[in-house]
Amino acid sequence: MTLPFDTRPAAYAVIVRDDSLLLAYWKQGGREGWTLPGGGLDLAEHPVDGCRREIHEETGYDARIGALLGIDVGHWPAETRLDGGQRDFQSLRLVYEASVSGGELRHEVGGSTTHAAWIPLAEVAGLNRVSLVDAGLRLYRERPLDGKLV
Repeated sequence: MTLPFDTRPAAYAVIVRDDSLLLAYWKQGGREGWTLPGGGLDLAEHPVDGCRREIHEETGYDARIGALLGIDVGHWPAETRLDGGQRDFQSLRLVYEASVSGGELRHEVGGSTTHAAWIPLAEVAGLNRVSLVDAGLRLYRERPLDGKLV
């Protein structure tokens, strides 16, 4: 028997420049931490377009979306959902490699992130971060052929 659950597709980017990683600070429902720039897709939105849109919204940068590095799957039981949903929640997070193609670094206004910054790769492990950051960096470094981390 399959249990009913809600699914949300999302697209995120690993953007590395000069040994630093572009991250956005997420703050919602009493939880917070650094995350990869990106987020949920709008209805019928292609993941590449959604990734580009989210990067711009959260960081101010225009981005060139590159290779699909893989897919990270997140699961949250109903009792831990931030939106009060009554069913388990699954996020399918497509992770792309990307680069900055224009724009200026700025903070998001009225969204789920408060600011963005370039963080030296050597300092990322010491940050308060969501699990997606580690998954994205592993996908970036390991580049599994099937896009799945083992």
